[in-house]
Amino acid sequence: MRQLIWFRTDLRVRDNSALHAALTSGPTLALFIISPGQWQAHDDAPAKVDFWLRNLAELGRALRELNVPLLIRQADTWADAPRVVRDLCHEFDIGTVQVNEEYGVNETERDRQVSARLAEDGIVLRSHLDQLFFRPGSVLTQSGTYFQVYSQFRKVCYQRLHTALPGCLPPPRPQTGLGIASDVPPSQLEGFATPTERLRHLWPAGEDAARERLEAFAQEELWCYEQRRDFPAHSGTSQLSPYLAAGVISPRQCLHAALRNNQGEFDSGNPGAVTWINELLWREFYKHILVGFPRVSRHRAFRRETESLGWRRAPEELAAWQQGRTGIPIIDAAMRQLLDTGWMHNRLRMVVAMFLTKNLLIDWREGERWFMRHLIDGDLAANNGGWQWSASTGTDAAPYFRIFNPISQSQRFDPDGHFLRHWLPELAHLDKRDIHNPASLGGLFGVAGYPAPLVDLGASRERALMAFKDLEERAV
Repeated sequence: MRQLIWFRTDLRVRDNSALHAALTSGPTLALFIISPGQWQAHDDAPAKVDFWLRNLAELGRALRELNVPLLIRQADTWADAPRVVRDLCHEFDIGTVQVNEEYGVNETERDRQVSARLAEDGIVLRSHLDQLFFRPGSVLTQSGTYFQVYSQFRKVCYQRLHTALPGCLPPPRPQTGLGIASDVPPSQLEGFATPTERLRHLWPAGEDAARERLEAFAQEELWCYEQRRDFPAHSGTSQLSPYLAAGVISPRQCLHAALRNNQGEFDSGNPGAVTWINELLWREFYKHILVGFPRVSRHRAFRRETESLGWRRAPEELAAWQQGRTGIPIIDAAMRQLLDTGWMHNRLRMVVAMFLTKNLLIDWREGERWFMRHLIDGDLAANNGGWQWSASTGTDAAPYFRIFNPISQSQRFDPDGHFLRHWLPELAHLDKRDIHNPASLGGLFGVAGYPAPLVDLGASRERALMAFKDLEERAV
């Protein structure tokens, strides 16, 4: 019986659960569906879509070595997916469609509808756990509910990993050729701007590039990850998030790379390895939240009571934040990094999110949307989880009274101003004391050519505290 592996956000051949199941079950064909309308509805960034297409081309080459033809089909939105998949199954006499699970209300409904349409014709859709260590719903509290606090979730995950470590699958073997020609993936799509060559150079496509990046990080940076990960001027993070988001590398491969460099230990040994494994589990946690609390997929606050928070409508301030013109150097440098590279250092994601939601008191959904429209590693679960954490509307969220001071964060994590000078050349002449807060130099704007701060940090902090206190009082 012929098998169809339907690739989505799992663009690799190594350690791919659905591909392994297909190749071990019968002659296999591969499918990828181009869905520009759906991707636009999800605010997927042009850099992210370009990254998918570049990795799709690399995937096609890897599949050719396995004699697996890659077929490209178009379904502008996922509403068309059931028809497209069924028609292809009839065209090539497919008996089983193998997929890796995806999460989120739209993804779940798409797969439900595809499964129902295929079942009408006696075709089976089989789904596999692949982008997580544990299937959502399998890591629960003693009362049988989804965890809402990360530390508790992590504790149970560690217990499970100690007793049943998920292994990586063996490399796939080539099958006998089927005599079916592969399609050529498009190199660009209408409606999505083509990223710069510099951005493409920063994020090379393909499994080999992802594995090289993983191994280099594990061997050279992992040991000091805990100490260096918060300093944006240093390459102290793995920068693997785009590859994980597109499924070019699996979390199992990442976990085993960390374990190999930490004598097999999860929660002891090298603090850098332990800290990075904890970051993998944060990714896991937010995907479980996506399934357990589907309202977060619908742009709703996890903490329902915060829906009535008095967010400000301030389009000019929002635009200044988006373009890196706030007059707060660390905020502007981080936002320019995002616009230029499609990526932002994780510490800075928290800093700019707190500035928008607390100091500007602008709805976190505005920031979540802007990030998704520009991030090459845009992932609904992680992006939503991070924004709601910073806005104090989410699970395990920062207490509303914990508000980062961006100048203090800048002084602490970029003490010499190297990151600021790179992204804000107009401030490059300032010394390491003044560059974090040029407004303190006096004059109308502090430094010619650089804007005055949008808000007074102290007064805006008090405004945010009052808004949250008012919310508390109304809830009593």
